Amino acid sequence: MDLQKQDLHPQAAPADSALRASDAERDRIADILHDALAEGRLTADEHAERVEGVLRAKTVGELEVFIRDLPAAHRPGPGPSHAPAPRRPTAGAIPIDPDDNVVAVFSSAVRKGRWRAGRRIHAYAIFGSVEIDLSEALFDHQQVVVKAFAVFGSVEIRVPENVSLRGMGGGVLGSFEVATLDSGEPEAPIVYVDGWAVLGSVEARARRGKVVADILDRVQRQVDRSLRKHLGH
Repeated sequence: MDLQKQDLHPQAAPADSALRASDAERDRIADILHDALAEGRLTADEHAERVEGVLRAKTVGELEVFIRDLPAAHRPGPGPSHAPAPRRPTAGAIPIDPDDNVVAVFSSAVRKGRWRAGRRIHAYAIFGSVEIDLSEALFDHQQVVVKAFAVFGSVEIRVPENVSLRGMGGGVLGSFEVATLDSGEPEAPIVYVDGWAVLGSVEARARRGKVVADILDRVQRQVDRSLRKHLGH
């Protein structure tokens, strides 16, 4: 009979502070205490006493008591993550004809430095090598497609480490390798690498330490242009 009454009148779920603490949560609090000790916010004795209390704590609420007077307890948590970049460009966003052609036939060709990247770049390496370095490029468009064809040759593509990078091509007795990236910026450029490697190689990856520094400025310029157009200026 008592069980039936409990089923008819279920108890409310416990508050977050009353939930049992996990080992991961204890480790998180211990890390905060360690940082506070290193910053001089806690003495060695205070740190030891609180860590001992963390090990004995049973609930989340009991854990939070030990960092209540520390700045880390009042910092906002991470914001919601944005959706990852789509696997393919938006329909109609990329023109059919290339804005730039980089061709190497029994030779080598390089496009690097501070240059303006178009929406579509074609690279042809036929018994040769092509290097396309976007790590310092100016991005006027959020979506960029690099169409790479390597026939007994190689195409090497480098991008800043804070853009999104996607691969859409393949290899025929060759190597087509794209190291996928997901940017933490919703407005960051997306570079799509397409094409084929026939008895050759196509490789695309980030160049560490290189970033698109003007993402927010670029977005603001787009907003300003749209506003001026709307106002008729």
